[in-house]
Amino acid sequence: MTKIIKWGFIGCGEATEKKSGPAFEQIEGSTVVAVMSRNKEKARSYATRHHIPKWYTDAQELVDDPEVNAIYIATPPSSHATFAIMAMKAGKPVYIEKPMAANYEDCARINRISDQTGVPCFVAYYRRNLPYFLKVKELLNSGEIGNVINVQIRFAQPPRDLDYNSNDLPWRVRPVIAGGGYFYDLAPHQLDLLQEMFGVIIEAEGYTSNRGGLYEAEDTLSACFRFESGLPGSGSWCFVAHESAKEDRIEIIGDKGMICFSVFTFDPIALHTYRGREEFNIPNPQYVQLPLIKEVVEHLQNKTVCKCDSLSATPTNWVMDRILGKI
Repeated sequence: MTKIIKWGFIGCGEATEKKSGPAFEQIEGSTVVAVMSRNKEKARSYATRHHIPKWYTDAQELVDDPEVNAIYIATPPSSHATFAIMAMKAGKPVYIEKPMAANYEDCARINRISDQTGVPCFVAYYRRNLPYFLKVKELLNSGEIGNVINVQIRFAQPPRDLDYNSNDLPWRVRPVIAGGGYFYDLAPHQLDLLQEMFGVIIEAEGYTSNRGGLYEAEDTLSACFRFESGLPGSGSWCFVAHESAKEDRIEIIGDKGMICFSVFTFDPIALHTYRGREEFNIPNPQYVQLPLIKEVVEHLQNKTVCKCDSLSATPTNWVMDRILGKI
């Protein structure tokens, strides 16, 4: 008989509404039985709207609920390690939102407890499983662009409206909560994808600056890095750019061509070879986390092996902390 994975959510913010939450109910053998928020009205409202039978304002109570046998952590990064360790010590597998934690040291703590308890921990680098990025990987593996010689990330966006509210800044630009600024929130997806394609980054250096003066966290960065294969790469990020400078682009440069793609806007994938430019429009599912969550559920049901675990996610935090000069 297939084991039913009964999820408890710690945190019920925007990401759970649009990207992940509904997916848990669309997978066979998976259901959500409880949700937790420190805000009583938020927890109750979320449970009511999504037909979840139980809600809590205390994370330990949710973890201790005998009906809950797996935990989804969707809180800001600073609390990821605390809740993940709490769950694993209770014998309950964990699925954590990215980034895995607010710093590399917390990632190491999570891995130690997972190893000691034998309880698996997964991280929501869901782009690994999306059709759009699987197509990028397919083009890469086809040999169309030959030997890969360089990788470049370019990302720029204008400030968000909330960034101008100095008295109530969003948590994503408060390093004590997020680990850094928007870089720590968005770059993980880019860096994880590249390490999924090319192996672990073993060297990384960065230069950071605050050019906009809207908040204390870094808002502009340049970095260079090297993969274990020797492949060099670089990246630039700006979160206070003019609207006309918006960019979301990764270039994989080979000795026979180039692949260009976006990470957040899902612009058509462009393949440049001797044939010229070819484009690929690859649709993704409505709930973008569904393919990965399905794999996690099936792993817990002993049907498959999900490799998007805490060990594979940790190098991304190491790279970001190196770029930010935290280690």
